[in-house]
Amino acid sequence: MGGEPNRGRVGDTGAVPHWSALITSVAVVGVLALLLRWAYGGKQRSVVERRPRVGRADDYGLMVSVASPGTFIEGEVSRRRLETAGIKAQLVTTTEGPRLMVLDEDEARARRVLATS
Repeated sequence: MGGEPNRGRVGDTGAVPHWSALITSVAVVGVLALLLRWAYGGKQRSVVERRPRVGRADDYGLMVSVASPGTFIEGEVSRRRLETAGIKAQLVTTTEGPRLMVLDEDEARARRVLATS
């Protein structure tokens, strides 16, 4: 910016980069390669989301099944009905088909909401 104009020959690429800059560049690329390998490599080490595992209806810990919809569309309609009533619900895929799951303490209320509609 306020320095002398380039007085070199046409086609002159300038000075070769200093060796420390070259080593630093190679080190940065190596670290990035290791980071990508850690993020995307291996089944146990990957931080990238995997496809969910299909389990039984009783494999969901504190959640209990309150409905067994015939299709995912019916299940989504029921899930939204529960959410409108203030009940947190999940539509999950189980080995027995789709299930509508709620927390254990909301089970009775969820069954009442689903029975009235």
